[in-house]
Amino acid sequence: MPSVVAKTSFKSTPHSLVPTSTVPYSESRRSVPAEWAWSEATAAPAVDPTTATFAPLGYESGYQYPLLVWLHGDGANEQTLPQVMRHISVRNFVATAPRGVDGVASAFGWRQNADSIDAAEDAVFDAIEATGERFSLHPRRVFLAGSGSGGSMAMRIALRHPGRFAGVATLDGALPTSDALLCRVNELRELPMLLSACKQSPAYSEPQVCRDLSLLHSAGCSVAIRQYPGDDDLTTTMLADLNRWAMGIVCG
Repeated sequence: MPSVVAKTSFKSTPHSLVPTSTVPYSESRRSVPAEWAWSEATAAPAVDPTTATFAPLGYESGYQYPLLVWLHGDGANEQTLPQVMRHISVRNFVATAPRGVDGVASAFGWRQNADSIDAAEDAVFDAIEATGERFSLHPRRVFLAGSGSGGSMAMRIALRHPGRFAGVATLDGALPTSDALLCRVNELRELPMLLSACKQSPAYSEPQVCRDLSLLHSAGCSVAIRQYPGDDDLTTTMLADLNRWAMGIVCG
């Protein structure tokens, strides 16, 4: 059975996860590796208090890393990024996680309305730009992924801007249903997608997964699908499979 990443660990905590050792960015020091170790601290992150960034172990500035942009689920925030990356990979990616743009249950999430969608797009592309200024990234290996409402928002943003991403993945987040999502269908056929869901998920039911898969296949999209036992738990197996799917594209 897959291990469950406890939901309580994805809730907002009174502490901020911040790097205990960083190399300040500047043109003169760009080649210096930034080795990050994460710990609980009361201080806010030094760069952007609404965006977390994760640097891989053994970071090498001479290598262009894939970038994983993670959108957390409802009731969580950007501070969950280090825990998520420990189960995806601590070596394969630079990662960044913007905070959800809507307040949900004393934390944050991603609503599917015009204002929230625009704000989410700004948050994602701002995070990509800011991370690219600090780390060596491959410009054509940017992956967008999320859990729950974050997965739904990840799909929406990638479907609206397919040329900006190497792949998009949703974990227990249904495909949005409005605003002509497939209007860029020719470009979407070049965008790898991953749909992951738990068999008894109340948020992303098996019939809904089948409908989404049928819709995307009818448009000629490249879609991988993973199904897991249980309800809507985010498991270590889900995250490990996300790593394998993305690295299969990188190593293609």
